[in-house]
Amino acid sequence: MSDAWIDRLRNALQAPLPGHGAFMELSGYQRPDLDEVVRRDPPPRESAVMVLFYPKEGLWHTLLMLRPTYDGVHSGQVSFPGGKREPTDADLRDTALREFREETGARLTDVEVLGELTRVFIPPSNALVTPVVAWCPALGELRPDPREVARLIETPVAELVREDLLRRRALYIQVLQREAEVPYWDIQGQVVWGATALMIAELRELLHRIG
Repeated sequence: MSDAWIDRLRNALQAPLPGHGAFMELSGYQRPDLDEVVRRDPPPRESAVMVLFYPKEGLWHTLLMLRPTYDGVHSGQVSFPGGKREPTDADLRDTALREFREETGARLTDVEVLGELTRVFIPPSNALVTPVVAWCPALGELRPDPREVARLIETPVAELVREDLLRRRALYIQVLQREAEVPYWDIQGQVVWGATALMIAELRELLHRIG
């Protein structure tokens, strides 16, 4: 674990991003083109999530969360902390940081934004999500909001890039209105699919690049 790793990640985020093409081929269906999505009237809701890296026990980690079961399209799903942009947010990076604090209870101070991953459109919630990548020297105590978080999933980077995480299973796809066999990441026994799976697929490619 070193600051050089953060420097390499920062540089990788400034270069052309891998995108989602490779993972979408595994899915068997395509999401709407982003250029078409942003031209819609009304436009999609702007949202952001925080992909935060932090040191713990000598290893780099990132944080995912399991959402509670509720009557909604993202019930029981695993995601990065985040949510929709509010009028008081200066920009989407501010949205990601605010949502991270609200959902995890972390008192983040020394956070440096390194860049952003490719945006993801989520049709069921009509949300255009910007994954903001950042790091901090210490995460501190976590007090997750039980209304929004069933469980926090602290994940070492070394586990996130393992070659045996990719699985397939039948899940109900709301856009298709039917079950389909889809790829997902098995992270600490959790099924991570959909938009978050796309983000992780792109993130994994970047992490493999920097070593």
